[in-house]
Amino acid sequence: MYDELAAYYHLIFESWDASMARQALILGPLLEAECGKNAALILDAACGIGTQAIGLAMRGHRVTASDLSEAAIVRARAEAAARKLSIPFWTADLRDLSGAPGGPFDVVLIADNALAHLLTEDDVRQAAASAARMLRPGGILLATMRDYDTLARERPVVQGPAFYNDAGRRRIVHQVWDWTGERHYTMHLYIARETGSGWESHHFTAAFHALPRAVVARALEDAGFAAVRWIDPAGSGYYQPIVLARVHH
Repeated sequence: MYDELAAYYHLIFESWDASMARQALILGPLLEAECGKNAALILDAACGIGTQAIGLAMRGHRVTASDLSEAAIVRARAEAAARKLSIPFWTADLRDLSGAPGGPFDVVLIADNALAHLLTEDDVRQAAASAARMLRPGGILLATMRDYDTLARERPVVQGPAFYNDAGRRRIVHQVWDWTGERHYTMHLYIARETGSGWESHHFTAAFHALPRAVVARALEDAGFAAVRWIDPAGSGYYQPIVLARVHH
């Protein structure tokens, strides 16, 4: 999905630049407090087109970033260059981050529900172990994901719609979820926008794993992380629950 979505990803947000700034304003102080430094060395291991990587780099952090989608990396590199930011970007799978330059890192960041693309518990364990290997002793993993303990019970079929206005032209974003078993679903993302010649629409699909928190915590602990804790949106101000853990090598 993300190769196709890369050119349109910013349209998910009312304002992508505002969202980058808002997320950095929440994640930045949290990471700074956990690391005890204002310019942490961060590996954004699911960077997409750069939503968190760019915002944190603009805040003064030293960011390296990767993603499985080559098209997303191409766009992220261009977006960072347009803002005169020096961020190394490369293509990598969450389950094997060993090619990342510049480590060991203070932080591995896995945001925007990326863990839910890992469709088996073994995939989650591999990703946790790979993240642990990229961190300095005492380094931090910070991941954000949907509250699947609740969503797997409720099994929603629609998310949104959200209605936006782009200089007088309308834009509508919504999702449809097709559940395929207790813990898996296919997401259909629809973006429709008004143009000078009428409406255009785009449809993207991806598979997700409705990961229980217990599975994530167990994978992190097995990989050598301790002090695993969750911060819900009411406590952080972030739009998804956050999981934090500290590695002990």
